Amino acid sequence: MSSPLIELRNVSKTYSTAAGDFTALTDVNLKIEASEFLGILGKSGAGKSTLLNMVNGVDHLTSGEVIMHAEGKRVSIHEMSEDALALWRGQNMGVVYQSFQLLPMLTLLENVMLPMDLANNFRPRESKERAMYLLDLVEIAEHAQKFPAFISGGQQQRVAIARALANDPAILVADEPTGSLDSLTADHIFDVFEHLTSEQGKTIVMVTHDMGLASRFSRSLMIADGQLLEPELASDYDLTVRRKK
Repeated sequence: MSSPLIELRNVSKTYSTAAGDFTALTDVNLKIEASEFLGILGKSGAGKSTLLNMVNGVDHLTSGEVIMHAEGKRVSIHEMSEDALALWRGQNMGVVYQSFQLLPMLTLLENVMLPMDLANNFRPRESKERAMYLLDLVEIAEHAQKFPAFISGGQQQRVAIARALANDPAILVADEPTGSLDSLTADHIFDVFEHLTSEQGKTIVMVTHDMGLASRFSRSLMIADGQLLEPELASDYDLTVRRKK
């Protein structure tokens, strides 16, 4: 039996605050298969973003382990040095943030080219061609030479998604990527994500508070109070864990 692409084992995260310790995640166990479009759904403060930050390694866990299985290798990402993890993430994972995080002094085209230039995965001409392809994929190519301040928030999110795909990562993690988009644009982004999983074999982990999106994922799970819920408990939160046929 093959190993899952991503595995979380007894992952817990506790933050120390002025008011005392706050536990955001408690003993989370999760296996994510290759080419899966997994949705993690939950209310604000449930632990969605913290869980995503455990998967992408941008935050330190308190206990447990996050393991990546790829190309016959087993990588425990939280045991890596910061430099090694940043290099690994740049080559294997794309991240879509809630707040876009585009560089304001760069054009949209340059924002998408930047990860490719930093990783030296493509020649300058190739990175420009790929950046234009990705901007076209998210239907924003006509604004390629504009700066982020001159486009809407929804358009900036499209650029952020294109940038996350720049180095052709096997894994894409997305924190509320459609939260600032109108329904038509959000639907298109879901179509893009579904194409990336079904046609290109990418694995996507997305968190959202929108329970109505559950049916769009190949699998959806509920998180509440820092714990993933069993299917029979999820119904208490008006969501049944679903798997697309």
